[in-house]
Amino acid sequence: MDILIWSGALLTVLGVIAIGYCIAVTISAKCGSLSDDEMRTRLQRVVPINMGAVLVSVLGLMGVVIGVILGG
Repeated sequence: MDILIWSGALLTVLGVIAIGYCIAVTISAKCGSLSDDEMRTRLQRVVPINMGAVLVSVLGLMGVVIGVILGG
């Protein structure tokens, strides 16, 4: 079960890094002097990345929890 726990932890860390990237892109878009259309376009490109990052994090946490339950 150690493999399941560590692979789940790795997925969770990758998801959190991707969420941090989405936050950085969003902050830079809001701080920049962009028109409404440019900002909307940039933020719309970040939404699928954010959703995927949350999914990867959730799957990783599920792997960790299942590994702990089955291993313990």
